Amino acid sequence: MPTLVGVFDQPGPVKRTAQKLQGRGFSKLEIYSPAPFLELDDALESKPSRVRMFTLIGGLTGVVTGYAMTIWMALDWPIMVAGKPFASIPPYTIIAFELTILFGGLLTLLGLLAVGKLPQLRFGTGYSPRFSGEEFGLTVEVGDRDVAEVEALLRAGEAKEVSLVDA
Repeated sequence: MPTLVGVFDQPGPVKRTAQKLQGRGFSKLEIYSPAPFLELDDALESKPSRVRMFTLIGGLTGVVTGYAMTIWMALDWPIMVAGKPFASIPPYTIIAFELTILFGGLLTLLGLLAVGKLPQLRFGTGYSPRFSGEEFGLTVEVGDRDVAEVEALLRAGEAKEVSLVDA
């Protein structure tokens, strides 16, 4: 699919143009900025991250592993202490909690790497080094029939340069 790249001087027109494009149904947008700008944070609609599912699965796996491991060890090597039951849940809660934190943290790291596609050795198709210096970029992945419409929207949105990049 072709990708159109618009180059802007200010963040305001980038935000307005991105919102217009999203209103028209274009969802594959990417904004490049030389510095963080609050107005650009709200320009694109973001979905909740899938990393939180990795954290949930890791935490649940940790708590189940913590209780299962300690109960299994207590039943496999029973030591009677003052008539207390072999598998007593309250003291095992500490180990289950610690494994919940450990597994949750490790799977969160794995999720960040997997969902974020890290390490990213090359930039997207529309990236230009000048977007890290002084200019703003807005890339839009479009179908062949929408190229003229999106190009007109980018130019109407005060883009000083619009170019077509084939993916």
